[in-house]
Amino acid sequence: MVSRTRNALTLYQPLQAVDGIKIRLHDTILYNSIYRVDNGLLVNLHIYGTRAPEAPVIYVTGNEPDSTATTYLDSFERVWSGAVPAAQSS
Repeated sequence: MVSRTRNALTLYQPLQAVDGIKIRLHDTILYNSIYRVDNGLLVNLHIYGTRAPEAPVIYVTGNEPDSTATTYLDSFERVWSGAVPAAQSS
């Protein structure tokens, strides 16, 4: 997992120079990957025995109090608030 994280950070490094894009790191055990895009969320569902690129991705949007999007967004915010900015290399 460490090598995958390092690889992802290397691939995403150019994005850190783009206004509005932030990359943070955390050590939380997650059961999905959540990518926040404007007012929507892309959720990559982790499935035991299936590689992430082969697992389904769902797009959720909405801000109703009990919506699926709100549940995922609350989860995202809890993890994000405890995460630290990824180091930028020059």
